[in-house]
Order: sequence, then C-alpha cells, then structure tokens
Amino acid sequence: MRKVLAAAALAGSLAVTGLAVAAPAAQASTATATATQATRFNDWGKYYSSNHKAYTYGKTWKQNGKVYTKWYGKEFSPKHGYVWFKYYSNGSWHQFYREWNGSYNETWAKGGIKYLDTWTCWGGKFKYCGPKHRIYPF
Repeated sequence: MRKVLAAAALAGSLAVTGLAVAAPAAQASTATATATQATRFNDWGKYYSSNHKAYTYGKTWKQNGKVYTKWYGKEFSPKHGYVWFKYYSNGSWHQFYREWNGSYNETWAKGGIKYLDTWTCWGGKFKYCGPKHRIYPF
C-alpha cells in the first residue's frame, strides 16, 4: 500500500511540475501560430492565355498593411506574354500590365488593396486573354 501511495504522490508532483513547464511552451506555440497567420501565402496559377501559349503563376500575401505579389511568366515564341493586374483601392478600380518574352518574374507591392485580380494574354495586350482570377483576398 505504501508503494502505491508513494507512486501516486510522485506522479502528482510530476504532473504539477509538468503543467508548470507546459504552460510557457503552450504560450510560445500560440505566439508562433499568431505570427504565422499574419503572413499567409496564396499560391496561384498556372493561369493560361486563351490559346495556351503563355501562362503565369505566383504567390500573393499581405504583410505590414501591403499586399505583395511575386509572379512568374512563361511563353516560348517570338511574341510576348502579358500579365494583367486589376485591384480595388481607395474606392475605385485600377489596372496595369507587364509584358515579357520567354521567362520572367517580378515582385510588386501596394498598400490599401481590398481585391486583386489577374489574367494572362499572349501576342498583344488584349489578344488571346484567358479568364480573370481573384488572387486576393484568399
């Protein structure tokens, strides 16, 4: 009986010690999870032009109040590929494009973006354009 009581007392003291050690570890893992959630990534693409001769893909994330987009473009012909970005900010829509030949990548960022769409064209800014895709919010 004494052995059972001694084992129970020892287990109780270990459990109390274990809780004391586990509490800071639990707090640290919660802080890490919160920091990780602050920078979520959205992988997007491959988004093709309508004739499948060009495509784009990339990542979008929000950090410190700005929306960042890193994109890659691929096309294999003498003509050029075009990626369009259309975003809603400060109560209105804005859009711009980037042209490339062969392979290309770029990163851009802007604050105040509420929505961000993209699509890919090939052979001209408005030629063989694929469908529009929402890449932010995700």
